[in-house]
Amino acid sequence: MPERTNYAALIAGHTAVIEMINSGDAGLHVLTQLLRVAQPALGAAGMAFVEFAPSGGRVIAATGAVEWTLGRPLPASDPATICLLTGPRVQQVGVDHLTGQLAGELAERGLLRMVVARAEIGGLTVGSLHALYPPGDDEPSAEQRGVIGYLGSCIAHMYGDQSGLPVHGDGPVVAALADGLAVVDRDGQVRLWNPAAAQVTGRCPAEALNRPLPFPLPPPEQVLDHRLPDGRWLRITSGDLPGPGTLRVVTFRDITDQQRRDHDRDLFVAVTSHELRTPVTVIKGYADTLTDHWESLTEADRRQAARVIGQRSNELARLVDRLLSSAAESWPGDGPPAPFDLCRTLRAAVADLPAELRHRLVLDLPDDLPKALGHRSSLATVLTELATNAGKYSPAGSAIAIGAAADRQTVCFRVSDRGIGVRPEHVERAFDRFWQGESGDRRGYPGTGLGLYLVRRIVEQQDGWVSLRPRTGGGTVAEVRLPRA
Repeated sequence: MPERTNYAALIAGHTAVIEMINSGDAGLHVLTQLLRVAQPALGAAGMAFVEFAPSGGRVIAATGAVEWTLGRPLPASDPATICLLTGPRVQQVGVDHLTGQLAGELAERGLLRMVVARAEIGGLTVGSLHALYPPGDDEPSAEQRGVIGYLGSCIAHMYGDQSGLPVHGDGPVVAALADGLAVVDRDGQVRLWNPAAAQVTGRCPAEALNRPLPFPLPPPEQVLDHRLPDGRWLRITSGDLPGPGTLRVVTFRDITDQQRRDHDRDLFVAVTSHELRTPVTVIKGYADTLTDHWESLTEADRRQAARVIGQRSNELARLVDRLLSSAAESWPGDGPPAPFDLCRTLRAAVADLPAELRHRLVLDLPDDLPKALGHRSSLATVLTELATNAGKYSPAGSAIAIGAAADRQTVCFRVSDRGIGVRPEHVERAFDRFWQGESGDRRGYPGTGLGLYLVRRIVEQQDGWVSLRPRTGGGTVAEVRLPRA
């Protein structure tokens, strides 16, 4: 039975969250802390926040009995997603009345009631806040629903500040919008501001008219690409209006997606050339040495050269596979999903890892783990990427733990390291193509930035999901969940 709202605890906890924001903290860390504060105060079994993008939603923060949903995608076509995006802004939903896989899993866990509050900015939904309750004699009260609606509005305000939110590059706040048009006078004051201009800039006519343009004005007939403070890019053009006055018409459009594609293309060329050059140079060097100095080399020298050539060839083949897979529309499957022994698959994949990495692994794989449902062969790629990532971002020789577990709906495995860790605001960006953590210093942490991107694609195409989180005491935990057979 849901308890009455503990206002004292909620106010104290919310005050601490506000102090976090005032001290400069922002983004996912603050959002997660807000849920941790609200859950016990509202008497909820668990709370979650789903961020929506044009392609659908994803759980980016979760606590309590629904923490297992962290990283879970909600496709735009899912009936539960459609339900969340329609109807009143704050509504109570019977989970057993919904259809879809996630709703079924929640019901099986006894979480049959949910209060949902959409987080909206100017009528645009950026996400939804969920408080889940087990069955009981009393329904969540009106005051509980009101508090959840208030918290949803607080989260929307965090998105409006754009400090670490949204966590996805194609999130709703930064989505590309239509062209804008303005007319400015000789003093640079705005005299006309169309609705699209308000959408592109986020400034309503009352905030824009009779004020200077919120971006530079290029000379007539010239084009200027300008980056706004929120990270979006505008392409701006201007021209003089005919007539006795000195008015100038300005058109501008959001080119953020185009800039991102151009950046990805340039980065792809730069990273690929850099990453390919190293193994190719080493292979060529040792091959030339064998060709030119075969007679003068000892048998041990020849074997060592052949061993290095083999190792570097394997690296090169793996790199090419990653590049081709990242460019493909879909991961090459191997038929419909089938039951398989996850622990046996993980042990086999570990045996194929490089020796220096294999020696660092500590396995905790139960013998009685239920079978998972998916593509067995692709899990070797998933484990290789996660283990390689853990090794790259943790001290040489430090242990990397691989464990597995199951619940009634899913089978999961975790790769845990004691490395530099992942900041809360980076746990979702880490899955972007070409993105690398920290300063992006490729000298200290070389790589293409494709590993986690491929991991998420592979796992989600098997109806699973993957998430990252900081490890208690330092380091990172990567968790992969697959349906239980």
